[in-house]
Amino acid sequence: MVISTWPHGLPANEAAWKILAAEGRALDAVEAGARVAELDPTVNNVGYGGLPDRAGVVTLDACIMDELGNCGAVACLRHFKNPISVARRVMEKTPHVMLVGVGAEQFAKAQGFKRENLLTPAARAAWKKWKKENRGASEKIDAHNHDTIGLLAMDHRGNIAGACTTSGTAWKYPGRVGDSPIVGAGLFVDNEVGGAVATGHGEAVMKIAGSLVIVEAMRHGLSPMDACREAVRRIAARQTDYQTFQVGFIALNKKGEFGAFSIKSGFTYAVCARGGNQLLPAKHLVP
Repeated sequence: MVISTWPHGLPANEAAWKILAAEGRALDAVEAGARVAELDPTVNNVGYGGLPDRAGVVTLDACIMDELGNCGAVACLRHFKNPISVARRVMEKTPHVMLVGVGAEQFAKAQGFKRENLLTPAARAAWKKWKKENRGASEKIDAHNHDTIGLLAMDHRGNIAGACTTSGTAWKYPGRVGDSPIVGAGLFVDNEVGGAVATGHGEAVMKIAGSLVIVEAMRHGLSPMDACREAVRRIAARQTDYQTFQVGFIALNKKGEFGAFSIKSGFTYAVCARGGNQLLPAKHLVP
């Protein structure tokens, strides 16, 4: 099975499912699914089409993790449409976990990735409008304004892998990095237990190491949904402004059980298995 965040998880799941149905590896499935969103210019918070920072520059973040505990990540990557694939190369071709900025770009070029302009006409127009109106970044992150796609997949061997990729919050300060490329925050997988992915206000997720919290909660017997609820509860308990933003989590355990939970209503996630591909609403803390 494969689960992913938000409505653009549906086409991502389809790409991932083709690999899983052919008895392919979960790692290949989550990479393929993430690439679908990254290459879609209508998705304005992931990859090509992502909204830029305050300076009008699109910077991308991503991480990927396999069933063996291997992981790779990139942050503040410019000019390359598929940061998830660059992150996988970091995992497989270097002794490191994360490359950032110019170093990540040099590595991507050396690995044969094509350098391109990521600022689409639509994103440029939106940035110019924001700049003219001098608006700050919106804190409302919901089905219409969100910042991530995350995927978790289990293959026919029972192995779990995960991926998370984003262009980050629109109009962010240059150099800002959220939770998405941070292993343990935006994504964590332990093949003995399961995996978790976060979406929403990245700073809030980083403050509790959200995905790691969920996997450890599942290790101690909580269901995927209850483990996601526990991570949301920790945010609400420690961050007094939690009602002003959205955070959502999805999780998958080794039994093939899945779940999701968010701070507010509006967070949806896509689930694909042999019974089909469907979008589900997550349970939430605040009405």
